[in-house]
Amino acid sequence: MSDIKLSSLFELETIEAGLYRGQSWDLGFRALFGGQVLGQALAAAYETVDEERVAHSFHTYFLLPGDAQKPVVYDVEIVRDGRSFSARRVKAIQDGRNIFYMTASFQVPQEGMHHQQPTMPDVPPPEEVQSDIDFYQENFNKIARPMREALSYHKPVDIRTVNAANSYQPVKHEPTRYIWMKARDTLSGSLSVHQAALAYASDYHFLSTSLQPHGVAVTDKSLRMATIDHAMWFHRPVNLNEWLLYAMESPFSGGARGLVRGQIFTQQGELVASTTQEGLMRQVDS
Repeated sequence: MSDIKLSSLFELETIEAGLYRGQSWDLGFRALFGGQVLGQALAAAYETVDEERVAHSFHTYFLLPGDAQKPVVYDVEIVRDGRSFSARRVKAIQDGRNIFYMTASFQVPQEGMHHQQPTMPDVPPPEEVQSDIDFYQENFNKIARPMREALSYHKPVDIRTVNAANSYQPVKHEPTRYIWMKARDTLSGSLSVHQAALAYASDYHFLSTSLQPHGVAVTDKSLRMATIDHAMWFHRPVNLNEWLLYAMESPFSGGARGLVRGQIFTQQGELVASTTQEGLMRQVDS
């Protein structure tokens, strides 16, 4: 079990009304992991809404790279509180600069018409897929030194990538990827924490799906990747104490950008969330 609790990432310090501070985890990337800002910003927005209201969507833009060695301050603006919906705008700040914006919408739970079009992809169950942490440890010499030193911060979410070796081989593949994910330590029963944790995990391995048709490995030293924007919709209550399947696809890349879409299913095949992201995907002279 991990000594680092996933839930602790979303335990924000209240500076004053509408202003919160979150501590950072250094995952060994070039900059602060975008998933951290997604999850913490959503947690900050939750601090300002009535208890019965549940997040159903958020839209974000990443403006500047974050520093994983420093905390992040979240400034929450109350945009609107209606009878059914609430809107919040969250600004993430480091060193006095805005590094990220989120607009989030919350709703009082209601009954309504229901359908689900996509079916869950047919993939091996999580018990038959190797944990990414085990894969990283077996391929220790292939990952960057900063990430080797930060492996403990990758343990709180048990990520299991189907055919994980594809990420490290410069061979062309279809632009699809499937990963199983689950909290390694039991999360509290609060839906807000599970949603924040899923927002955090939704940034794992996402944009790099756009690399697969090009035969470029995520470890390529000439590669520069960064998230530009990220959107997420919650369709059903989320429970990250149970296995969820993250099905990703990249419909397009071009102009030094990649576009990815994701659908998140329970093991029973229920669609619980959808995601979309566009990011910088550029090769430079190494």
